[in-house]
Amino acid sequence: MKEFLYKPKYTLTDEIVTLVADIAAKVEALTIHSGMEQNPKLRRINRIKSIQSSLAIENNTLTVEQVTALIDGKRILAPPQDIREAQNAIQAYNKLLDWNPYDLDDLLSAHGVLTQGLVAEAGQFRSGFVGIARGEEIIHIAPPAADVSGLMADLFLWVKEAAVHPLIKSCVFHYEFEFVHPFQDGNGRMGRMWQTLLLSQWKQIFAWLPIESIVRDRQQRYYAALSRSNDAMDATEFIAFMLNAIGATIDGHTDQVTDQVTDQVKRLLDVLGTSALSAAELMSLLALKHRPTFRQNYLRPALDAGLIEMTLPDAPNARNQQYRRKSK
Repeated sequence: MKEFLYKPKYTLTDEIVTLVADIAAKVEALTIHSGMEQNPKLRRINRIKSIQSSLAIENNTLTVEQVTALIDGKRILAPPQDIREAQNAIQAYNKLLDWNPYDLDDLLSAHGVLTQGLVAEAGQFRSGFVGIARGEEIIHIAPPAADVSGLMADLFLWVKEAAVHPLIKSCVFHYEFEFVHPFQDGNGRMGRMWQTLLLSQWKQIFAWLPIESIVRDRQQRYYAALSRSNDAMDATEFIAFMLNAIGATIDGHTDQVTDQVTDQVKRLLDVLGTSALSAAELMSLLALKHRPTFRQNYLRPALDAGLIEMTLPDAPNARNQQYRRKSK
């Protein structure tokens, strides 16, 4: 096993080992059955949740509806800084899969996008002191600015090369990143986004899972886990918190996918079986005569949920088009 000059401190507790095994099994099943890659509507909904929740953790006032409006190019009434933060976050998450999670230059570029027009040192490591306050109390003093570049280089080398499960590695990165607090501002948003990027290198479906929304719902526990790990100089408690949040996100998304399978879609799947059938054949088996109703209530939802696929996807209106269950 390779030895590192820098080695983060944490313990593989029974809870952490169990959570990793449970999440790995759940995400494998979700990847197979969710149809996320063929469901742009679901990806969009989850991406909006991620952006709005991560911003809300940092006291941004925009609602899900307002973030949606910005994505759609509409004007909204809100504090200018909150709007700029959201616009930047939208741009950053849109570029998420273009960045290399093991490249410090890409981290700096991402910070530049996320904080453009908001901080003087956008896209640069901080040049001065930074501390974290809760109310009147300073709860964490980050390492000196002169040490930031070296600490981040060590962290990135460990994340890239350490033989550690990606779930644990991403949580350790998130904790260590917040401990170093390498930027003048935007550290919370960057830490959460970069953990998502690291996870997506393991299973790409994580690029579309709104872990940030669970963290937002458990915000006080999130801060408490960070604080207690800081006090102990050990990431174990924060790892356990984040793994629980990741597991809850997957459970919620599984419910979200299940909710899309209406009674009409279930009937369609039942009559389809293992065959490949045309729309006319399916309508006949379903005893339907109104084609728009069939398309709106049966066919389109099944396609959108990734449960069925076209035999001729490049020619959706072909006369000999048929439909079959999505191959796993």
